[in-house]
Amino acid sequence: MSDYIFEIGTEELPAEFVTSAIKQWESLIPKQLEEEFLKLQSLKIYATPRRLAVLIEGLPESQGERQEEIKGPPITAAYNNGKPTAALEGFLRKQSSSLEEVSIKETGKGSFVFLIKNIVGQTSRQILPRLSKSWITELDGKRFMRWGDGDLRFPRPIRWLLALLDGDVLPFDLVNGSGKITSDRFSYGHRILHPNKVIIPSPSHYLENLRKANVEPDPLERRNLILEQIKSAADGLGAEAEIPVELLEEVINLVEYPTAITGDFESEFLHLPVEVITTVMVTHQRYFPVKKQGQLLPNFITISNGDPTKKSIISQGNTRVIRARLADAQFFFQADRDDPLESYLPQLEAVTFQEELGTMRSKVDRIIDIVQIICDQLELFGDQRNEIENAALLCKADLVTQMVYEFPELQGIMGRTYALSSGESPVVAQAILEHYLPRTADDQLPQSLAGQIVSIADRLDTLVSIFGIELIPTGSSDPFALRRSANAIINIILSAQLPINLAQLIGQSAVDFAHAHPQRQSPQHNVNRFFLQRLNAYLRDDLKIDYDLVDALLSENLLQTRVLSNLLDLRERAHFLQSIRKNGQLQQIHETINRSARLASKGSLEYSVLDPQELIKSELFEKSSENNLYNALLDLLPKTQSAINNGKYQLLIDGLITIAPVVSDFFDGEESVLVIAEDLSIRNNRLNMLGILRNHCYLLADFAAIVKD
Repeated sequence: MSDYIFEIGTEELPAEFVTSAIKQWESLIPKQLEEEFLKLQSLKIYATPRRLAVLIEGLPESQGERQEEIKGPPITAAYNNGKPTAALEGFLRKQSSSLEEVSIKETGKGSFVFLIKNIVGQTSRQILPRLSKSWITELDGKRFMRWGDGDLRFPRPIRWLLALLDGDVLPFDLVNGSGKITSDRFSYGHRILHPNKVIIPSPSHYLENLRKANVEPDPLERRNLILEQIKSAADGLGAEAEIPVELLEEVINLVEYPTAITGDFESEFLHLPVEVITTVMVTHQRYFPVKKQGQLLPNFITISNGDPTKKSIISQGNTRVIRARLADAQFFFQADRDDPLESYLPQLEAVTFQEELGTMRSKVDRIIDIVQIICDQLELFGDQRNEIENAALLCKADLVTQMVYEFPELQGIMGRTYALSSGESPVVAQAILEHYLPRTADDQLPQSLAGQIVSIADRLDTLVSIFGIELIPTGSSDPFALRRSANAIINIILSAQLPINLAQLIGQSAVDFAHAHPQRQSPQHNVNRFFLQRLNAYLRDDLKIDYDLVDALLSENLLQTRVLSNLLDLRERAHFLQSIRKNGQLQQIHETINRSARLASKGSLEYSVLDPQELIKSELFEKSSENNLYNALLDLLPKTQSAINNGKYQLLIDGLITIAPVVSDFFDGEESVLVIAEDLSIRNNRLNMLGILRNHCYLLADFAAIVKD
C-alpha cells in the first residue's frame, strides 16, 4: 500500500473558491479513484489561500487484474447463415480478439455477441499523473482566467506542483500560461514568515513540515485556532465577540497562520445605528464586532495573516481604516436625514429596475397596485390600509440615499431608520425593513402584516415582469432570484396563514403587464406553472407528502387554478390525504373512485357540476343500480358542500366511503350496467353520473393520479 500527496501551489486564491474547491474534491477524487479500481483507506483535503492539497493513504500499488464483459453486435447482425459477418469481424479486430472467444447471451433487447477480456491492471504510478491533472482542470468556479498564452483556466496563476508517491516524486508536467511547471517534492511556507521552499520527504511529513514553515494546511485546525484566539482576545476586553458564520468561513480561507488582533475606534461613532457599524466591520473590513451585555463596544477583533510580532502596527493600520469608514458613514447618516424619506422618491426615476421594465419608481407604482388588490382580498381598510400603502410607496426610497449607495447591504435597514426620523409610524418603518425578508433561504420571514403584504407584492411584481419579458430561469441560471421569490411568497402566505388568492393576483398583474407592454404576450400561464413547480417541491420536500398525492393535488388546469387561489386549503388537503392513506380510508375508496374517474373522462361533463338533478334523466334508467347511484349522489351533495364550506374534508371522505359499494354494484353487481351503452343518450346519462362523482372527488384531489398502496 502507498501514500500520495498532491498539492497545487498558487497565488492567493479567493476564499469562496477555496471553500468550493474543497467540496468539489471531496466528491471528485474518491469517485475517480473508484472508477480506476483503486480502493483507498483514507483521504484528506487540505487548503489555504495559496494551496490545494490532497493526502491519500492506503492506496494499492496497482489496479489488479480483472475481467471485463464487452457487448458486441446483435446476433442477427453478427452472423449470416452461421457465418460471421463484417460487423462481427470488425468488432473482433477492434478488441484484438478471435472468433473462439465469442459467447452469445440473451438480454432484454435480444441476443448479442459478448467477449470476456482479462484486463491487466495499471499501476497507481501510471494512473495518478493523469488523474492529478484532471483534479485541476475539472474544478469549477467563478471568474476563472487564462494566464499568458496557455489554455489552462484557473482563478489564480499556478506556481508549483508537489506530487509524492511514498518517497518518490511522481513526475508530470502542467502547461501554465507562464510556462511549463514540473512536479517536484517541494512546497512553500508562509509568504512573510517563511518565504523559502519547504522540502517534503514523503507524504507523512507534509503537515509537520508545513507547520514548521508557519502554515496550517488543515482548514478545521485553522478554524479552531481562530475561534480560540477570538475568545481569548474578547476575554481580554472583558466582552464577547460576535462571530457571524459566513465571516468565520471566509476568514478561515484568507489566512495560513492566523493571529487575532484587537483594535478600537472613537465611542462617538456608537451613535450610528448598530447595523451600520457592524456592516462596516463585518462586510467591508472582515472584523468581528465585540459586545458587552448585548451592547456594542468601540472595539473589534481581526484575524491577521501577517507577522505576530507586528501586532501593534497591524492594529494601528486596521484602526485607521475603520475610523475613516465610520466617519464616512456618519457623514452620510447626517446628510440623509436632512430631508424626509418621501423626498427621495423622485430620484428613483433615475434608477433602472430593468431596461425594458423601466425605473424603480415605476416598480413602486406596480407594487402599490398589487398591495391594493391584496388589501381588498383581506378586507383591510381605514388607517391600517393607509399605513400599508404608505409602506409600499416608501419601500424603495432608501436606495437613493448616500448611506445605501455606499453600503447596499443596508437597504431596508436604513429605510426603517429614515422613516422613523421622518415621522412615519413604526408600522410603516418596520414594513420597509421587512419587505426585503427573507433575503436568503434560511432567513426569517416578515412578521408584521404590512411587511408581509409589501414583501409579497414586491416579489410578485418582479416575477410577473421578468417572466413577461421572457427572462425565464433555465437550469441553475436565475439572475433575478425568481425561484427564491416564489418560494418566499409561498412561505409568507402559509406561515402567516393569509387567505390570499394568488391566482387572482397573478391574473391581474399579468393583465396590467400586457396593457403596459402590448407587444408582449401575457406571462400569466408561465407564472402559474412556475408557482406550481415551486409548490410541488414544497409539498414533497418540506411537507414530505407522497409523490402520487402531490400529483393528485396539482393535476389538471382546473385543480391548479383552485390550488393557486387558496394555498392554505392546499396544505390542509395535502396533510389530510396523507392521513387517510395512513389510516386506510383512502384504500377503501381507491378502486371504485379511480374506475369512475377513468370512465368519466370519456364523457364531456364540466367539472363544476355537482348536483345530479341538473342534468341526470331518471327516465333513462334501465337498472336499479342506476337509481341507487343517483340517490347516493343526492345524499353526497350536502356532505360535499359542508366539507368545502367548513374545510372539513372528512365529511367528503365519509360520504365517498358510503357511496363506494353503491358504485361497485353499479359496475359489477347483479343489476350492473354497461356504461358505454350503444344508445348514446343512455351512455351519456351514465357517464354524467360518474362525472358528477368525479367532480365531488375533484374538490379534494384528482384520484386518478393516486397510486394504489
